[in-house]
Amino acid sequence: MVLLDVAARLAASEEVAVSALHVNHGLSPNAWRWAEFCAAQCAARGVELAVHELRIERRRGRSLEAEARAARYACLLSADVDVVLLAHHADDQAETVLLQLVRGAGPRGLAAMPAFKPGRPALLRPFLEQPRAMLAAYAAARGISWIEDESNADRTLARNALRHEVAPLLAARFPGYPQTLVRAARLQAQASALLDELARIDASGAIDASGLEQARLAVLSQPRARNLLRWFLCEQGLRPPSEARVAEMLRQLLDAGADGRVRIGLDGMELGRHRGRVVVHAPDPRPFELPWQGEAEVRLPAGVLAFTPARGAGLGTSKLARGRVVLRSRAGGERMRLAENRPTRTLKQLLQEAHVPPWMRQSLPLVWCGDELAAVAGIGVALKFRASPGEPGWMLDWRPATAEALRGGAQIDKPQGPGAKCPP
Repeated sequence: MVLLDVAARLAASEEVAVSALHVNHGLSPNAWRWAEFCAAQCAARGVELAVHELRIERRRGRSLEAEARAARYACLLSADVDVVLLAHHADDQAETVLLQLVRGAGPRGLAAMPAFKPGRPALLRPFLEQPRAMLAAYAAARGISWIEDESNADRTLARNALRHEVAPLLAARFPGYPQTLVRAARLQAQASALLDELARIDASGAIDASGLEQARLAVLSQPRARNLLRWFLCEQGLRPPSEARVAEMLRQLLDAGADGRVRIGLDGMELGRHRGRVVVHAPDPRPFELPWQGEAEVRLPAGVLAFTPARGAGLGTSKLARGRVVLRSRAGGERMRLAENRPTRTLKQLLQEAHVPPWMRQSLPLVWCGDELAAVAGIGVALKFRASPGEPGWMLDWRPATAEALRGGAQIDKPQGPGAKCPP
């Protein structure tokens, strides 16, 4: 509420457009009471408010708190604004440093929260060096009320245990806490930036759309190779793994074994190796089978299959009329003949010859007509089902989903609830 009050006062004096966004996680029975309180506070200051309700989808290996935080930031970063202001203060920053320290984090983790993160929207934490006591004094002087989340009293949560049991002892014994840890976080941020700069130097010329060159990792010293791999994973949008995990990943990636044998799970994705490159990819999707009834696009577990009308090319419409058309995932043992002058080949052979990575083969949609394999997206149309000259046909266009879409997460509903409006 202090941030809302300061922002509203600043907007009035500087002619800056300010709006508010409240994220309702739906995890507390009091969630809508909080939304109503926010609506009243914004209305009193003439600030436009949007309320977003989230549906949290918990994933294996992730805490509910982590999922809620990720969903909240996804919602904030989807706002059509220039800057998002966050109310984190010095006590929050100190707690984050302590949490990262007891988890054995390196410079990136110990850097905690940045005061400013560029982007559209950018993230700004104007109170990050101000202690909570100063904000509470401001609230008291201005008669500002706020609501305390009841979960903040749950000491089974690590952050709350630090806040209620450890932080008071530190503050009593070490004058200047938490500002001292805020300063330490700034120094760690500088160290992390230097490590990222070194990784970019080491990655120069070794990264393209197909991944990271394995040979580059092999020629670097172990510390630099681990730093480059960790940076590469973060650039792919994955959480940085632990030191031990990075070392084990590097060992497997540099092993002389076959490409297909390297499949390392990380943050809902997999790390693999193909044709001398390290690649982040989605795990195998669940098997699928669904009928095609003439739709222009069909959404599948790993992407979208589009059917584009053509003439004299692609799947012949008259050929498809011979049986029920079904889209299926690969099961193994499929065979196809693609041309008059070519023999019938196994789909496995065709995929290998097309250099399709092992992890993409299971997600490719197969088009069946009756009991016969008619086409495979990205491979071709079986000779028997190819459109004759001048015959109407369908061209297949396979569009794999992005890594972010495949990782999934919380769904954001349309703004709703008291005073709900989309941000300007």
